[in-house]
Amino acid sequence: MRKTAPVSDLTRISRRQALALTLGAGASLAMPGISFASVPNFVSSLWPDAQARGVSRAIFDQAFASFAPSDRIMSLTRSQPEMVKTTGQYIADAVSAARISTGQRMRGEWSQTLANVRGRWSVQPEVVLAIWGMETNYGSYMGGNNVIHALATLTYGQYRYAFFKNELLTALQILQAGHVAPSNMVGSWAGAMGHTQFMPSSFVTYAVDYNGNGKRDIWNSVPDALASAANYLKSHGWRDGETWGYEVDLPGNFDYGRAWDIDRQSLAQWQAMGVRRTGGREFPRPSDQGRIFMPSGAQGPIFLLTHNFDVIKRYNNSNNYALAVGHLADRILGVGGFARAFPSNETGLNKAMRTELQSLLNARGYNVGTPDGVIGPKTRSGIIAFQRANGLTPDGYPSSMLLSRLR
Repeated sequence: MRKTAPVSDLTRISRRQALALTLGAGASLAMPGISFASVPNFVSSLWPDAQARGVSRAIFDQAFASFAPSDRIMSLTRSQPEMVKTTGQYIADAVSAARISTGQRMRGEWSQTLANVRGRWSVQPEVVLAIWGMETNYGSYMGGNNVIHALATLTYGQYRYAFFKNELLTALQILQAGHVAPSNMVGSWAGAMGHTQFMPSSFVTYAVDYNGNGKRDIWNSVPDALASAANYLKSHGWRDGETWGYEVDLPGNFDYGRAWDIDRQSLAQWQAMGVRRTGGREFPRPSDQGRIFMPSGAQGPIFLLTHNFDVIKRYNNSNNYALAVGHLADRILGVGGFARAFPSNETGLNKAMRTELQSLLNARGYNVGTPDGVIGPKTRSGIIAFQRANGLTPDGYPSSMLLSRLR
């Protein structure tokens, strides 16, 4: 059985780091001083490094057969619009009735595999299903790009040159190990692969050969893909028996400013401050640590987030993504929707709007520092101070309505 190179010989990078690097934008993306006279010259320049990693000439030539840099992929690196969806809009799109229904069907179809995966990795099956649903809609769309050609395009185009060159060489090693044929190695334009969208370096570290056939095939083997996602979560600290979070109600006199200062404390301590789980239910594990999360401020659903929420964010460093995964997992399990609705009249703020909000706060005497469009602790404190001074609920949320009030 052919094997991959030892993990210690390959760059380790979390999927979250890979996404952060992949989705970065700006003039610094190119590596100055590197140029190739032609595409054949570029491909030839890769061979010594690939050979040093144990890639055969036959695999190398097969992987680069008919390679031509993709203008479409390079255009994507230059035109990544900032997402301005509100959390409510994001959740409505991500946790659709169709995705819930398909997830429940997949839960039955793969019940034995999911039970075994839980037994080995102690990760809730519905969370694994939710990640599968979020990443590729349960395998219905895995990107459709030839991963080698996509990564080679990004490397040739000098987009995050060192990073994508390493991912490209690692992908060649995966082919050499026989986990997948070159024609079946499909993924996103940025090289995230298979049912669970692993970057090649994450594949090397976390992918699992669940069925024991010598291949970690996250493209064609659903069991391998589900086990790999569970292994990823477990490796990043998933706690068995702990959920991702709880929807809660806050008391009328709740001190929002103090909540931001506290950050994280036990659920029992939050309960002593008057925080209650919605529906009159008790917290099953009062000793678990949690932090308040108000994705739409005081006007929408409010949550106490546990450690496992942050583990989900290691898969994709986005609060909206992690909330969607947790909520989709609950819906697949049969739990109902959120008790409180997201505001229907709220619109998302892009960077220019957030920068304007900061400038307006500064102009009114609430010093939030240099306007940069990033809502950090100083900006949040300024918002709370403005809200208190103007009889508004001091939740620190930078809403479109707050921006209108400041104008």
